[in-house]
Amino acid sequence: MNTDFYYKFVNPDTSLSAFVESIGMFHNPSDEPKEVVVMPDGRVDLFFSKTGSGPFRVMLIGLETAPEKRIVAPHTLNYVVSFRPLAVEYILRTSIAGILDTARDLDSHFWDFNETDLADFESFHKKASQTITTLLPQETEAKKLQLFSLIYSSNGEMSVKELSEKVFWSSRQINRYFNQQLGLSLKAYCNILRFRASLEHIAQGRLFPELNFTDQAHFIKEIKKFSGVVPKELSRNKNDRFILLSVLKQK
Repeated sequence: MNTDFYYKFVNPDTSLSAFVESIGMFHNPSDEPKEVVVMPDGRVDLFFSKTGSGPFRVMLIGLETAPEKRIVAPHTLNYVVSFRPLAVEYILRTSIAGILDTARDLDSHFWDFNETDLADFESFHKKASQTITTLLPQETEAKKLQLFSLIYSSNGEMSVKELSEKVFWSSRQINRYFNQQLGLSLKAYCNILRFRASLEHIAQGRLFPELNFTDQAHFIKEIKKFSGVVPKELSRNKNDRFILLSVLKQK
């Protein structure tokens, strides 16, 4: 395990929780690269980063649908605002359908941030929170708030039909919204959330399905689809590669 690699995540202010899931950081201060596996987690990430003598960068990362190995270069510092999908329309105000499983570079002065904002995490957290607060909509469609509340509270286990009936919004319209804003269907997004909820069980060494998987074989197949490995190997988390799982194990 590379003990030099550091990560931290904190919850947002309650007033932001419908749009922001967490604000965090990754830091690799060592001279060695760090291999990590990024797994789908249902979040949209806004990265502010600096690597060595390279330029300060701001990147918007779309939803992931498959695991991806990435290398965190030596002397890399990343601060990240992790958004819930509702923020795409109301805070970021741009579709991310075109960056599914990829990213988009933004202006390096986005939100008036610059390299000096990476000097202190608490100051970054405060500035990001204040900035997002100024962008909060005066009004959010109730059916969208309710839809995402149900999706999250059920860990993606409610069917599209049931969700549609509860929020009085046709499944066809919901899927059009998801595809236009996020680049994937509601069902595909729910499957990602179910996988993510399963990670909490795996982090505790519980390697059997506890959500609505058909059977053990289906559970293993879905875990491998989104992580690249079977539950047992994922639980071992060799070299602390699966950062999301590492964070869950610390809770």
